[in-house]
Amino acid sequence: MSTLSDRYDPGPQIAQCGSINIGTADIEKSLWFFRDTLGMEEVERVGDVSYLRCYQELGHHSLVLTQQDENVVNSYGFRVRRPQDVELFAQEFAAQEIETLEIPAGTERGRGTAVRFLVPGSEHPFELYYDIDKPQAPADLRSKLPSNSSRRRGLGVRRLDHYNVQATPGRINQAEQWVRDNLGFKRREFAMLPDHPTTVLASWMSVTSQVHDLAMVANQDELNGRLHHLAFNLESFSDALTAADVLADLDVEIGVGPGKHGIGQAMYLYVFDPGSGHRVEIYAGGTTSSTPTGRRSNGLRSTSPRA
Repeated sequence: MSTLSDRYDPGPQIAQCGSINIGTADIEKSLWFFRDTLGMEEVERVGDVSYLRCYQELGHHSLVLTQQDENVVNSYGFRVRRPQDVELFAQEFAAQEIETLEIPAGTERGRGTAVRFLVPGSEHPFELYYDIDKPQAPADLRSKLPSNSSRRRGLGVRRLDHYNVQATPGRINQAEQWVRDNLGFKRREFAMLPDHPTTVLASWMSVTSQVHDLAMVANQDELNGRLHHLAFNLESFSDALTAADVLADLDVEIGVGPGKHGIGQAMYLYVFDPGSGHRVEIYAGGTTSSTPTGRRSNGLRSTSPRA
């Protein structure tokens, strides 16, 4: 006899942030930052593209560095919960007349077939996939701990934590509502623009127990489809404080921090990748989500002097 769980189909769902592909005008400087300083493992290098992962990530990669003239984000990757969810999402997008592109398996090394689309409103390039290789690290980097892919090195970032993306004030409501209605993100915290109380200033959303896997913020310079920052998780508050000292000594540009967020109670440090100029958050601690429908924030702490 089948059980209820065997018969129940929740529909396609996103499991977690998977990987982000960022363009960098100087891949060697970016590798010095992410690999040599933050401590990520370079799993594979194919021409002008490098695939990296953190020491507690078993998948092939969570960061792709692509040497190119423009320092832009090429894609935001999310892993879905089941193999069939890639096709089920594609079918739903087609029904909404959202243009999609199938990315064949292996186009991004180590990754299976993906579906690519632009988020309605914000136009961020999202890619959804399920299959991902889980290669062993080289013997000299391999960890003896089964939960770790490699030994802890450098500043010891242990996993990709979240994305924070921006949309124009005129489009953010559409984009934020769409990812909640169609990708299953739950609004955990939010703030509205003080002078436009029906317009989202910032929304922290998740599909996991985290306060946010994805944040969406209004860009006050009317710029759409922008990355505010990508975040990597450290084990403890003290690791974030140590990172601030180390990165300052290495002349890595620090934006804001270290400090503690009002939203989520995590320790933060915002710095800039010297190769691409992309903002990177070093993130430690924080609360888990306890509000399935979200609640209003009293305000938004500025995270960087840059737009």
